Amino acid sequence: MSVMPKISLIDMDDLPEYELGDIRLENHFFVAWHFSRWLNSEMHLCATYEVQGIARALFDLAHMQSPTGTLPDDDVQLSRLLRLDIMRWRELRAMEFGPLRGWFRVRCGDRIRLAHRVVIEVLSDAMQRRDERERVAGEKAVAMRLKRLRDGLRGLGLNDRALADNVLIERMDEWLLEHVSGQRRVPAYERVLAFAKQQGWFGRPSNY
Repeated sequence: MSVMPKISLIDMDDLPEYELGDIRLENHFFVAWHFSRWLNSEMHLCATYEVQGIARALFDLAHMQSPTGTLPDDDVQLSRLLRLDIMRWRELRAMEFGPLRGWFRVRCGDRIRLAHRVVIEVLSDAMQRRDERERVAGEKAVAMRLKRLRDGLRGLGLNDRALADNVLIERMDEWLLEHVSGQRRVPAYERVLAFAKQQGWFGRPSNY
């Protein structure tokens, strides 16, 4: 006996907007898997192992979709993503504890997609971790750039008093960012040093 899909009309205005927006994460290859939460979930306790395996595959597949974290609301596409016969997929989807349990429709621009609260939560955590890594990496990059600037200026004879002036060094770094492209070499340090002296950034000549 074949299982026919349920057909219903959906008003997109009644659907929530996907809260993560048009997100596309680059180099997104790892997500946290809270096994204790999964082992105590209704899906694990009530669904067949076949359904559980497919449900887990859908969680992973959603991270490779666009927007990240969503699935197509289409049986043909879902069955192909899962490499399942379309009729078998529809049988599984019709179960009370089917593989799409917990997924809900959302608006993604002019499309209707499927989202899941747990996937959104995991993605939000991944985004926060990414932002923190970028912040730390940015701070390290700035620190290394300022160190190279100090080393370069020291090589040109700038005294320790001037090199210890954070405001001065950061001001010179900003000038270099604006006026020098590519790798900074001795001529770049000579230019910024001459400009700083010309503009009176050091105050009295004895300060440098």
